Amino acid sequence: MSSAVDYFVQEKIWFDKPRYDDAERHFYERINSSSHPAQELGANTILQDIARARENIQKSLAGSAANGAGDQGELITRIKSLELENHSLNQVVEDLRLALSKLECRVAVLEKSPSPAAAPVSAAPCTNGTSVQQQKTSPPVEDEDDDDDDDMDLFGSDEEEDAEAERIKEQRLKEYAEKKAKKPTLIAKSSILLDVKPWDDETDMAKLEECVRSVVADGLLWGQSKLVPVGYGIRKLQIQCVVEDDKVGTDLLEEEITKFEDFVQSVDVAAFNKI
Repeated sequence: MSSAVDYFVQEKIWFDKPRYDDAERHFYERINSSSHPAQELGANTILQDIARARENIQKSLAGSAANGAGDQGELITRIKSLELENHSLNQVVEDLRLALSKLECRVAVLEKSPSPAAAPVSAAPCTNGTSVQQQKTSPPVEDEDDDDDDDMDLFGSDEEEDAEAERIKEQRLKEYAEKKAKKPTLIAKSSILLDVKPWDDETDMAKLEECVRSVVADGLLWGQSKLVPVGYGIRKLQIQCVVEDDKVGTDLLEEEITKFEDFVQSVDVAAFNKI
C-alpha cells in the first residue's frame, strides 16, 4: 500500500488541465470579441474616405463643366468681334477700290486731253491737277469764192499761235527768274569760341581783350568773354564770336589777333559750331 502511494507521489499528473483549458478558451474569446469593433471602425473609416472622394470628384466635374461653359461664351464673343472687324475691313477695301477706279478714270481723261501746246490760247489753263473743258467754237461761214484766202488765214493763225505760245513761255521764264532773284539767300554762319593765352601772369588782360575786340572785319561780330584760370596765376581770355563763313575764317582771326605780340602768346579754337 505504501509502495502504491509512493508511486503516485512520484508520478506527475496534471489534475487541473480542464481549468487551464477553460481559461485559455475564455482568453481567446475575449481577444476575438475585442477585435471585431476595431475591424468595424476601420471599415467605417474606409467608407467615409470613399464617400469623400466621390464628393470631391463630383465637385471637380461640376467646376470643369462651368469653366467649359465660360470658355465657350468667351470664344463666341471673340468670334463675333472678329466678324465685325472683318466686315469693317471689307468695307474699307471696297471704298479704296472705288477711289482707285475713280483715280484711274481721271488719269485716263487727262491722258486723252490735248497738250497745252496744241490747245488754243483762249482756252483756260489747268488748275490743281483738274482739266477745264475747252469750248469748241465753230469757224465763221465765208463765201466759197474766198477759199484761197481761208487757207492763207489758217496757216497764218498757226504761226501766230506759235509766236504767242513762245512769248508766253519767255514771259513765264522771266517772271520765274525775277522771283528767284528776289528770294533771300541763306547766309552760312558759324559760332567760334577762341582761347587767347597771354605771356605771363603780369599781362594786362583788360588791355588784351581790348586789342582782341579791336579786330574788325565784314561778317565778324564779337560776343561774350570771360577769364579762365590756367595755372600759376595765369588766366586766359575765352571770347566768343559769330562769323559769316564766306567772309571770315579762323585763319584770319588767328593772324589778326597774334599781331598783338606784346600781349598775346597764342590763339586756339576751343569750339566751332555751324549756325
